[in-house]
Amino acid sequence: MEIRKMDLEARSLQPNVKAVLLAKLREYKSDLNNLKSEVKRIASGNLNPAARDQLLESGMADALMASADQRSRLMMSTDRLNQSSDRIKESRRTMLETEELGVSILQDLHQQRQSLLHAHNTLHGVDDNIGKSKKVLIAMTRRMNRNKWIIGAVIAVLIVAIVLILYFKLK
Repeated sequence: MEIRKMDLEARSLQPNVKAVLLAKLREYKSDLNNLKSEVKRIASGNLNPAARDQLLESGMADALMASADQRSRLMMSTDRLNQSSDRIKESRRTMLETEELGVSILQDLHQQRQSLLHAHNTLHGVDDNIGKSKKVLIAMTRRMNRNKWIIGAVIAVLIVAIVLILYFKLK
């Protein structure tokens, strides 16, 4: 599991460092696989006691021969891996916060859209009422003008009648 993490961390590094670390990882993987196969052979009981002791001694010698340099490199890789894991966790947290903010913005936009649609419908109703009012006002203006003409005509007829009556009476 840790070797996989180191492998992922090594692949994310710069190419010049990446090649060296991947080579070391391959070496570690092959050593690990060799040790696993030896353990399986020992566990299966196919080895005689002398071969088993020799194998255990050689394994212990190999383990003791691991250099401090390799250990420090392994520790550095582990630290880098932990740092990368922390960065990934922080990025994930930031992504979740951003997603929550996006959802909140979308909800606000939806409410604003509903308000705009309601205002649009109200404006259409007001526009219809204004149209009807305009028609009523035009009709009233026409009637008023017609009534003015009628009153004017009645006054003119009365004046003509008065003038005619006065003319015939005074004549």
